This record gives sequence, structure tokens and C-alpha cells, in this order.
Amino acid sequence: MAWLTGVVLGALTVWLVVGYGFLDYANTDVKPGLYRNLWTAHGWLYFIYLIVGVDLAFRLRYPLGKTVLILLAGTVPFMSFVAERFVHRDVAARIATATPN
Repeated sequence: MAWLTGVVLGALTVWLVVGYGFLDYANTDVKPGLYRNLWTAHGWLYFIYLIVGVDLAFRLRYPLGKTVLILLAGTVPFMSFVAERFVHRDVAARIATATPN
């Protein structure tokens, strides 16, 4: 979910910068339908991201601060990739120490 949410939000951010910086969306009421639909999709994907993030935090018994940072990472462009990397590294380390050789 972190990757999916991050890709959609990253694409929307690039589109926002290009649209308002170069295509002058600010002076028109017409925006591409795909642009609006992607914002809606990101909203639903972020909602699912929140559910999955809370579930993961409960399963791994993360403290509240770390959980909130993981959940907020889905609102900052490209930050969900960073959060996913830290969580993946933590889970891999927990599995490595829990698995007998």
C-alpha cells in the first residue's frame, strides 16, 4: 500500500507542479478528468493505507509516535517510500532474529 499510495501521490504532485507552473491550470476551471479521478483514488488508497498501517502497528507493537509518523508518510509526496523502507528493514530484522537457524 505504501508503494501504491506513493506512486499515485508522486504522479499527482508532478502533475500539479507542471499543471499550475507551466500549463496555467490556475486561470481555468477546466482540469483533466483523470487528474480529478486520481485525487479521488489517492484519497481511497490513503484510507486503505491507514487501515493497513494501523494493523501493522498493532501487530508489531509500535509506539504511538512511530505509528503516527508511518501514517503521515502517506500525505507527503515520496515519503511513503522512505517509511516503507524503514518498516521493511525493521520487519526483516525481527524475522531474522525470531527464526532459528
